[in-house]
Amino acid sequence: MRTLKHILAVILLTVTMAGCSTQTAEEAQRAERSFFAMNTYMTFTAYGENAQTALQKSEELISDAESLWSVTNGDSEIYRANHSGGQTITVSSETADLISFALDMAQKTDGALDPTIYPVLTAWGFTTDSKQVPSPKQIESLLSKVGYDRIRLEGAALTVPDGMELDLGAVAKGYAADLVTDVLKEHGIESALISLGGNIQAIGSRPDDSDWRIGIRAPWEDGNLGVLEISDSAVVTSGGYEKYFEDENGNIHWHILDPSTGYPADSGLQSVTVIGKEGKLCDALSTALFVMGAENAEAYWRETGGFDMLLVTDENEIILTEGIAGRFSLGDERTETVRVLES
Repeated sequence: MRTLKHILAVILLTVTMAGCSTQTAEEAQRAERSFFAMNTYMTFTAYGENAQTALQKSEELISDAESLWSVTNGDSEIYRANHSGGQTITVSSETADLISFALDMAQKTDGALDPTIYPVLTAWGFTTDSKQVPSPKQIESLLSKVGYDRIRLEGAALTVPDGMELDLGAVAKGYAADLVTDVLKEHGIESALISLGGNIQAIGSRPDDSDWRIGIRAPWEDGNLGVLEISDSAVVTSGGYEKYFEDENGNIHWHILDPSTGYPADSGLQSVTVIGKEGKLCDALSTALFVMGAENAEAYWRETGGFDMLLVTDENEIILTEGIAGRFSLGDERTETVRVLES
């Protein structure tokens, strides 16, 4: 899986009961598991009697998902589809469901999210250690191999046209977070926080029934813009600062590409944070809205609803939707202007 975009600093305050010096039973049953998967560092924290078992099952699920969806693992279903020479292959129900969702989001966002952009991304070197600026001719040629509407999925039958490559990196971690959420709930976990390299998923509230406090990173600098308080929600951030390089002329190029041009998205945004109930939706929209820019992101929010967002513009303005306006606190000594969008 290619490294995605998304970096959030998780701020977990010490879990205590006000006026009480002893832990609750649930706090005493805290379990944590950290590991590397999907090209990122993951940390899962859960509270409850079955927390250890639930986290073990969750890590196994992530490992299984990576083996299905990796772009570089020769045994994965995505790799086999990409190198099938245009032949149809049969994929698992999990892979089919994820691809179906990715293609649906591509259509709904008019291609701002396109899971077939991988060949262009590779040309820029973002999938390798050798970053470079492709020539206009090379980009034009590679764009002929981009187009989500040419992917064919009929049930479990997947066809990737010869020369094209499917990459689910913009939705895979969010989808996996949803699956982990299901596993934890099946084990009776009512309080948990999972971090998949910047994709944050909160199950319920903290053990003391207060909201989780999530630090939203300040683009292009250390530290946080502020803190977002959430419960039972997913939070995913995308920004150009997450993965970029500087060319010999001092120009900065980031990894979030505009599928319509093949160049880094120049949308007037520094970062996009999406908050909602489903990790996969937040993951997909964090990329798509970054490509769209503030005006089109606002229009999309008004038209579709079902999520909240926090946008940081090139002018250092913070744009919040009304659903999280009372849950976001700007950090001390921050000077950004905050504007709230009302429905």
